[in-house]
Amino acid sequence: MAAIELYDRPDCPYSKRVRRVLDVLEVDYEEVVVPESKADRDELEAISGQRGVPVLVDDDHPDGWLADSGEISTYLKDTYGA
Repeated sequence: MAAIELYDRPDCPYSKRVRRVLDVLEVDYEEVVVPESKADRDELEAISGQRGVPVLVDDDHPDGWLADSGEISTYLKDTYGA
């Protein structure tokens, strides 16, 4: 299985949505909590070109990452769903 990382914030409802999908599908992932200040999210910007969350990094995805919670949820269901 691919290594999956979720860059998120605990207080972000979009991040919570993605975590819920990952948990329901029982997909193992590493959570990376980014700083609250967008100005301090250099690592996230280096990966995705943006500073917003959530960002899912998946070795199996053609681009390597996704950034929209709806697109992430659909991708997870299509890729890891039963």
